[in-house]
Amino acid sequence: MMRALLKLIYKDTLVLIRDRGGLAMLFIMPAALVLIMTNLQDSTFRSINESGIKLILLNEDNDSLGLTLENEIIQSRLFKVYKQIGNKIPDEDEVREAVASGRFQIGFIIPKGATQLIRSQIRNNLAMLFSPENMPVSAGDSMYFKVYLDPITKISFRETLQSHVREMTTRIENQIIFSELSREISMRFPMAIRKPILLQKEAIFYKEEYATKEDNKVIPNSVQHNVPAWTLFAIFFVVIPLAGAMIKEREEGNLARLLTMPCSYFSIMLSKVIVYLIVCYLQYVLILAMGVYLLPLFNLPPLNIAGQLDVLSVMALAVALAAIGYGMAIGTIATTHQQAAIFASISVVILAAIGGIWVPVFIMPPVMRQLSVISPLNWALNGFYDILIRGARFSDILSTCIYLICFASACMLISIYYHRFKKEHI
Repeated sequence: MMRALLKLIYKDTLVLIRDRGGLAMLFIMPAALVLIMTNLQDSTFRSINESGIKLILLNEDNDSLGLTLENEIIQSRLFKVYKQIGNKIPDEDEVREAVASGRFQIGFIIPKGATQLIRSQIRNNLAMLFSPENMPVSAGDSMYFKVYLDPITKISFRETLQSHVREMTTRIENQIIFSELSREISMRFPMAIRKPILLQKEAIFYKEEYATKEDNKVIPNSVQHNVPAWTLFAIFFVVIPLAGAMIKEREEGNLARLLTMPCSYFSIMLSKVIVYLIVCYLQYVLILAMGVYLLPLFNLPPLNIAGQLDVLSVMALAVALAAIGYGMAIGTIATTHQQAAIFASISVVILAAIGGIWVPVFIMPPVMRQLSVISPLNWALNGFYDILIRGARFSDILSTCIYLICFASACMLISIYYHRFKKEHI
């Protein structure tokens, strides 16, 4: 039995190695995909958080509100601020034209007299507060800050920008209100009132940090997200050569000759499991090594495995078994190479799409979020995220591994019983 299994493994290895082009694609394409997608996502991340979004600022106020707001915008990390176009301070029409042409993503205009308008409204309100009740109430004037946005700007970004600007203007406006209130009260009462303490120092601040377990300090980045995602995609694409090899073996009559030997159909399948398990594990090792050693050479963050190579390897083996089982089921049921190749490639892409490989599950529509739970790539991706980002140990990902192994077992059983069914009805 063991001798027959070893010969089957040798035979399947030779079949795999002879297709050098297909074998190379299994390793080169996933590696290129990881490199390209990680660079693209990291560049996008940096363009927003490091390089800044290009903003042209026109400050026509040049008073407390305008100057303070201008300084807040310049000091923020969200924008790369320009005050001139071609060594010239622009007017409103030129700002609008510059944004419309795509030279800037945002045009921000602080209107003239904004600070004075706030002060006059405060004085009117105080006058009404301290004056007789029969004094007429004035509604006051209004003024608009104009924000020009590039038409291709996404809605989510526009909402974030508006929230950020409103927060800054409200804080600055409140400071002016309290300053004017202090000045008016000081003028109306003989007792000297010093400037409110709350204006000198803010009492409440926001502190952001990633919620991690125990001493896990891994910070999520483009590499931590992309390497496991595209590793899964690469491993599952092994179903195409596996299904093709099974169909070729059946069409050329090799399967029938093998079954005349003292070996069972289970042994033939076990041989393929072992050979392709090695291939999948080598894919995993290659992409993992890229994340640790190669990606930093492209000015990308290194993959931080944080001493969890053993847990990652267990997860990778469970994923590989699921992919191999799926490939066997397709190779047994499909009748031609075209059927196997088309169904395998399209189904893997669909499983990857609903599994969160391209688009995170949490931003999907509710229906797609519910569908994501049927994708083994989603189970595996969550397992890899738990390990790389949340510091999970083997006990934490045991249930995920069991799900993947059960999926693999179900696919292999389908393959075996479908083979018996066809054999009995020929």
